[in-house]
Amino acid sequence: MIDAGATWTDERVELLKKLWTDGLSASQIAAELGNVTRNAVIGKVHRLGLSGRAKDAKPAGSAAAARPRKATRAPSAPAPLPPQPHNNNVVVAPIALQPVTQEPSVYVEDDLAVPVSERVTIMDLRESMCRWPMGDPTKPEFRFCGARSITGLPYCTHHARIAYQPVADRKRDRRVARA
Repeated sequence: MIDAGATWTDERVELLKKLWTDGLSASQIAAELGNVTRNAVIGKVHRLGLSGRAKDAKPAGSAAAARPRKATRAPSAPAPLPPQPHNNNVVVAPIALQPVTQEPSVYVEDDLAVPVSERVTIMDLRESMCRWPMGDPTKPEFRFCGARSITGLPYCTHHARIAYQPVADRKRDRRVARA
């Protein structure tokens, strides 16, 4: 294996500087110098502070100088997007909630009482149970609602009303927030 420091002699550095100012690419310089990679040339150029060279300083015989430039095309309007179906609307029938007395074994949230016995941990959560999170996820008391979920949805009737708002309500809420 060749020591990388030994490959950059004063003569090779001077040749690198000359070839770089002549407009040769790093690959061409590496081939000319021999026993050095393109990346080594780029690194040395940056360490020497040679990175700023004229853009049109190209050797007369280079392929880039002989290539004609392509005519630029005026930007066209972006293609219109096809309409997307809106299949995410969920209609949930309102339910009448019965008043609940405050007992130590009942958790009350937004006018809904969820018995502590129905609240479940992630390990007890099943397909037919409401997945609405309750409490702080960083605390050991964190649970999920656990009530019977609506078929095809992850939430019970009450939490589905919160999660899935009609489009008109969402738009109205946004207008009110902006005003």
